[in-house]
Amino acid sequence: MTDRRAAIKKLAMGLAGGTFAYGSIARAAQPSPAGVPTPGVPTPGTSVPGAAPPPSGSASNAPGAQQPFDFAWLKGQAHWLASNAFQPSKEVLPPAMGTLGYNEYQSIRFRGDHALWADAGLEFRVQFFHVGRNFTEPVHMYEVIDGQAHEIVYDPAMFEWDKSGLDPAVMKDRAGFAGFRVQFVTDWRDDVAAFLGASYFRAVGGDTRQYGLSARALAVDTAFPRPEEFPRFTSFWFERPAKEAGTLTLYGLLDSPSVAGAVRFLITPGGTQMMNIDTAFYPRKPIERIGIAPLTSMFFYGENDRRIANDWRPEIHDSDGLSMWTGAGEWIWRPLVNPAQLHLNSYFDDNPRGFGLLQRDRDFDHYQDDGVFYDRRPSLWVEPRPGPNGGWGKGAVQLVEIPTVDETFDNIVVFWNPADKPKPGQELLFSYRLYWGEKMPYASPLGQTIATRTGMGGTVGVKRQYYSWHFAVDFMGGELGALPKDSPVEAVITTSRGTTEHVTAHFVPEFNGYRALFDVRPSDDSIEPIDLRMYLRIGGRPLTETWIYQWTPPSAKERKLAIR
Repeated sequence: MTDRRAAIKKLAMGLAGGTFAYGSIARAAQPSPAGVPTPGVPTPGTSVPGAAPPPSGSASNAPGAQQPFDFAWLKGQAHWLASNAFQPSKEVLPPAMGTLGYNEYQSIRFRGDHALWADAGLEFRVQFFHVGRNFTEPVHMYEVIDGQAHEIVYDPAMFEWDKSGLDPAVMKDRAGFAGFRVQFVTDWRDDVAAFLGASYFRAVGGDTRQYGLSARALAVDTAFPRPEEFPRFTSFWFERPAKEAGTLTLYGLLDSPSVAGAVRFLITPGGTQMMNIDTAFYPRKPIERIGIAPLTSMFFYGENDRRIANDWRPEIHDSDGLSMWTGAGEWIWRPLVNPAQLHLNSYFDDNPRGFGLLQRDRDFDHYQDDGVFYDRRPSLWVEPRPGPNGGWGKGAVQLVEIPTVDETFDNIVVFWNPADKPKPGQELLFSYRLYWGEKMPYASPLGQTIATRTGMGGTVGVKRQYYSWHFAVDFMGGELGALPKDSPVEAVITTSRGTTEHVTAHFVPEFNGYRALFDVRPSDDSIEPIDLRMYLRIGGRPLTETWIYQWTPPSAKERKLAIR
């Protein structure tokens, strides 16, 4: 087993066992905002970094002291932050924490008997990650009881240090928490969610019990030829749940050079885990591209895109496609690719009903991975919820696909980009619901895409006179399986450039659905992407969701070599 393969398998085992501390491989090491010095942690008793000073006569944040707290107060804090210049943390961790190796950092484990609510007889517990390696910026943690918040003060005794090679006494007053994991009564050994690094968080569904793709609270200026800005959570508040309550409410304060924000999460574990999220963002300065409800995943290669398939496993990806349910009611499926150059696509809409990154293919045989089990990775669906001004309005679901050379880097990003660019002084309110798991709450009643395969075009056994690329797209569901086998089903295809040839659609009894086949012949030597759109219909009536794809033709030289 190669070192990389061993590292990935070790990561998966950590995920399954609830011991994952994120920074184990490159894809988990989410970057910090450019230009932010390595910080430390304030002395207990100081206020939230960068926050407004407590109102006259209120309690301080000293250990044991309490302060009134609710979401309105938190939004006020974020608004106050945004009305002042951004203040990066200037405190420094002990040098040894920043140079720890993977194994040493992983060995610093939170002690379960110190978990928040460990002995409270509640349905939830919270354990904390220690700062170190890629996660050097401490985050303040608070518990809220009956509307009163008090700080959860860092103590090295909360962690196991035996295998780290570090002296915990050195950490006192100089280290802190980097993030946290949430555990549920159904299995105290495993996580249901984890928050660590910038504004990233992950969750699992009860039907998959495995981590995969991530979400963020906010994306700022993604996919520009300059460093992306990563807002980060500086503080979290955990509302103590009632006895036998199945929902955990927590809050986060977000800050970065361009924007501050307040976020409320209502987390409900289950077969499909649900998160109700309310956000309030306050820009400090104009933001060229803001991303609401951003999702992050990995697509190395799959049955549709084997450009750099250099591994023995047939497919490697956390998600295989972007699903969109438009405001007009159209269902769209866009298979993901690993492009040679960065691709940014905008799918314009008005009040979208939902979008998500899905792992539709659940067949182990298609992955053959018995270490990290890509067939078990959760899907993630975003359902916009109406706010005080109605729906989300006009904008675009934007898909970013970044070239990657292996599976250790997240290279897929998708988010909602409002048509109106944020300006200083605004309050941006967005509410939505996230669903994590194998089964999503909404799906097209029409046939769905179950596979996209591609290869050389032309006719087998006949010498090719020109270059073309072949597509085989399989649909299943809806009424496809009930149609008479000789039904006049047709594939309706449009292309942004070039022509389509050899177009057919026929029934395949092996999966009780239909397969559409066609070739695309480029009309010129350009290597600019060609956008394809296709669905099946009968008698003018659609039978399937709309399949869209972006294919990048090879160079003229590569085409000539291919048809020799």
